[in-house]
Amino acid sequence: MRIIVSGGGTGGHIYPAITLIKAIKSLRNSCEILYIGTNEGLEADIIPKEGLPFATIEVRGLAREISLKNVATVLKTFGSLWQSRRLISQFKPDVVIGTGGYVCGPVLLAASLMGIPTMIQEQNVVPGITNRILAKFVDKIAVGYADAAKHFNRSAKVVFTGNPIRPEVLSALREEGMSKLGLDPKKKTILISGGSRGARSINTAMIQVHKHYAGNKNIQLLHVTGKNEYNDIVGNLMQIGIDTATAGNIIIKPYLYDMPNALAATDLAIFRAGAIGLAELTSLGIPSILIPYPYAAENHQEFNARVMEHQGAAVVIKDNELNGEKLTKVVDGLIFDNERLKVMAKASKSLGRPDAAEQIARMAILLSNSR
Repeated sequence: MRIIVSGGGTGGHIYPAITLIKAIKSLRNSCEILYIGTNEGLEADIIPKEGLPFATIEVRGLAREISLKNVATVLKTFGSLWQSRRLISQFKPDVVIGTGGYVCGPVLLAASLMGIPTMIQEQNVVPGITNRILAKFVDKIAVGYADAAKHFNRSAKVVFTGNPIRPEVLSALREEGMSKLGLDPKKKTILISGGSRGARSINTAMIQVHKHYAGNKNIQLLHVTGKNEYNDIVGNLMQIGIDTATAGNIIIKPYLYDMPNALAATDLAIFRAGAIGLAELTSLGIPSILIPYPYAAENHQEFNARVMEHQGAAVVIKDNELNGEKLTKVVDGLIFDNERLKVMAKASKSLGRPDAAEQIARMAILLSNSR
């Protein structure tokens, strides 16, 4: 079985692709993969490190306003279609899968026009423009949220699968996570993360939360600031008299490579509302406070978060309404209310789709057999 996978730009498109590739390989002994991305996206760094064959095309996304730059982009897209067709002809895939980002456009379009089975995986409630266009050409659409189907006119192509979850997230154990991260198993753990690059608004609001809980014997905070924000946050805490080395219940990290163990140890999460982060929270049944990134395309993070809120799995605070006082009040209202946390955890778990990667992998294998 030969498969081309394409997805790029952000980790939210790349890591689901990697998870899906691993799931396919676990189901098929003989499987050859080619990953197509761009030189500029994160995939150029991540995919080779995963040991996967990697090829690139030249393409960029359309700006949101009419401009000469868009004219140049359209012209470049014709070139990227030719490059995609050449790579596809050379590799001869049985199926082509796209996980999002503008690089998918020419790759999936070329494959479809060549009569090769194609599938896209849409992570968000509101699909991006690339996947909306590709929906007219591909054979299957795997969606992370049931509500996404309406944006594809509830086509028969659409299958609600959930979003792919890294197997390490599902296998991590709470006790082991506590031990590896230096956490106290007798305390409730609050995990704070604004994503790999951090989130300034969340970090700033957390200063007051740290002040409120510093030295608390029942609560511990694991705060992942993002590398660019780390020094400022530690410095601000020092200015208000909090030394994280001696506080006893506050751990500040610029980046956390061991997120699966952190999630396993978490009682309450304070997160943005990226689709993959939410999929990991729900697969484990973790209650959350969500602050959607306000500049996400089509405001998709807020739509993702509202699904969680509607189900009773999360409390949503809009970014422009976030401050230290409000965040402290919301955290206080949840972390000491064991009954509410249980209800939220159950609601979160009900949204989880831990078998999503395997389900999508099986769809891909069936498509490949349809040639």
